[in-house]
Amino acid sequence: MNRIVLLLISFFVVGVLTAQVNPPLKQSNEGARFSIQENDSLNKNDSNKISKNDKATIDLYKIISFENDTTFVDTTLTINKDYKFNYLRKDNFNLLPFPNIGQTYNILSYDFTSKSLMPVFGARARHFNFIEVEDVNYYYVPTPLTELMFKTAFEQGQLLDAFFTVNTTPQFNFSVAYKGLRSLGKYQHSITSTGNFRFTANYKTKNGRYNVRAHSVIQDLMNEENGGILDKDLDEFETGNPRFIDRSVFDPAFEDAESVLKGKRFHVDHYYNLIQQQDSVSHNILSIGNVVSYESKYYQYEQTSPYIDYFDDAFTSSNLNDKTTLENVYIEANTTYRNNIIGELKFNVGYNQYNYGYNKLVSINGNDISNRLKGNVVSVGGSYKNTIGKLLVQGDFGFNLSGDFDGNYLNGKATYKVNNNTDVSARININSKAPNYNYLLYQSDYINYNWQNTFDNIQTKQLGFDFSSNKLINFNVDYTTINNYTYFDKTNDDPSLLKPNQYSGTVNYFRARIGKEIKFGKFALNNTILYQKAIDGDDVLNVPTFVTRNTLYYSSHFFDKALFLQTGINFSYFSKYNMNAYDPVLAEFYVQNETQRGAFPRLDFFINAKVKQTRIFFKLEHFNSPFTGYNYYSSPNTIYPDFALRFGLVWNFFM
Repeated sequence: MNRIVLLLISFFVVGVLTAQVNPPLKQSNEGARFSIQENDSLNKNDSNKISKNDKATIDLYKIISFENDTTFVDTTLTINKDYKFNYLRKDNFNLLPFPNIGQTYNILSYDFTSKSLMPVFGARARHFNFIEVEDVNYYYVPTPLTELMFKTAFEQGQLLDAFFTVNTTPQFNFSVAYKGLRSLGKYQHSITSTGNFRFTANYKTKNGRYNVRAHSVIQDLMNEENGGILDKDLDEFETGNPRFIDRSVFDPAFEDAESVLKGKRFHVDHYYNLIQQQDSVSHNILSIGNVVSYESKYYQYEQTSPYIDYFDDAFTSSNLNDKTTLENVYIEANTTYRNNIIGELKFNVGYNQYNYGYNKLVSINGNDISNRLKGNVVSVGGSYKNTIGKLLVQGDFGFNLSGDFDGNYLNGKATYKVNNNTDVSARININSKAPNYNYLLYQSDYINYNWQNTFDNIQTKQLGFDFSSNKLINFNVDYTTINNYTYFDKTNDDPSLLKPNQYSGTVNYFRARIGKEIKFGKFALNNTILYQKAIDGDDVLNVPTFVTRNTLYYSSHFFDKALFLQTGINFSYFSKYNMNAYDPVLAEFYVQNETQRGAFPRLDFFINAKVKQTRIFFKLEHFNSPFTGYNYYSSPNTIYPDFALRFGLVWNFFM
């Protein structure tokens, strides 16, 4: 009750402040707590004026990230826009999609950097499209802005992402958006239906002393589960049997299961400047702030009758229903001091209250499994950021002071700007935290899926180096060591027994990635190549040695520059390796070392066009599948998407 009252008070304060009436809109950056970065914005000379408002230039339409970095609305058409035109709306170079849009992804490369002090909710295979706090952006726009994104799905259905934002006054902005998907898929019992609603608001007083931003996110991600293709049918696929070219002919493992991940979050972050001195010589700001965040989510797996051949015995013979819930409240008090010489210093104290588990008790062979992990954690942390000449130094730390979970992290980065085109940076990340909740406690109507464990903290250390140059190459390398690495796998004695495990040794993981675009006239060759290797622990951390993506394309203007066109071929490939398998009950991938998959080419032909503020995307995905061999998989028993014709658009409206 106390936390509900606290949340209501916080949102009431926001509502009162945003109800104020202010003068007409004009640009005002006074008191803003963010930096402007133009590396992903529309060139001002390319489209300096927006229709219906001669004074509103594109650089005034600002997107403010969780970290308070700012970019501008980008209506250009580049090859990177093609890479991001997908369900996740981000570059999925490291991800391998399942057959239907909206399903999960197998991971080809891992980034173990983390600033988390707490365990996270399980069902990680369903979280790729789950919007976290750090994924939410805030906005400042001189005129109302709308963006519509549409893309076709598989068989029946479509993907639509609609977004609208407006500044009702120079001080107050709000945005509302919804991304919805419905896709039938080409396999039996593989429907996906997802929805992500998000609302944001940010406000600041005229003098810039008080600033607040808040968001609400409601998410509902549903997948029908079929367990993949049976082993006896894999030969029919790999030999290209004409009877099975229609993928709906395949009999999946089962056709009576469904999983859903639902969540809602209410988040408020506000601060007040106690000291605000800004002039041409000095810049001193002292502020106090507060963060209040409430989130609840649950994962539910339902099945009409147990599939004994795969999951072994069950407590019940019908209507299996596994539901895992998490309720989390985070409250933070912080203070920040900013000075033009010293830089920015921040210190915070956080209080985390968690309630994870189930509404029943389980006893197996006399061993009782509790139903709840419930408690409080108090943490402290801080950060520092400063620019010294061409050198940007930033770092932050945090550790749990008291509570049931130990945890700490240290994060540091130094970036040197060689010139306007080249940056060099070195970074370090050290983290120690408890494994995810579903490693510690899990309950299911399937008997083998019940456990309670006491695992040691996962300890990661990563060193990285980055070289970024528009004229030369982009190069990233990192080396990670992991102690007490946790993973799911099946025992050799009983292949149906899937359990969480903790690796007793040290995993050493190395990655090097190179990116370079070579241009010759109106043609360009965009290349991204990744080399990686688990030096120790390669039997628990399975990754392909090589991953590559190479795109040859042509770009030009037509019809007196009324149309901008890009067309080309994209080639993707990764080497063969022991690919992780998917478990639908847990919604997790698990380690297997018996079956190797990969080493198949993927070719996409695309035609992209831009007309005014509309980008149109037309693609023949995996068009080589009928003639390069039926050996493409997303997991050991899940076939990678076949050839498909996909099209869609992104349309911006400026009023």
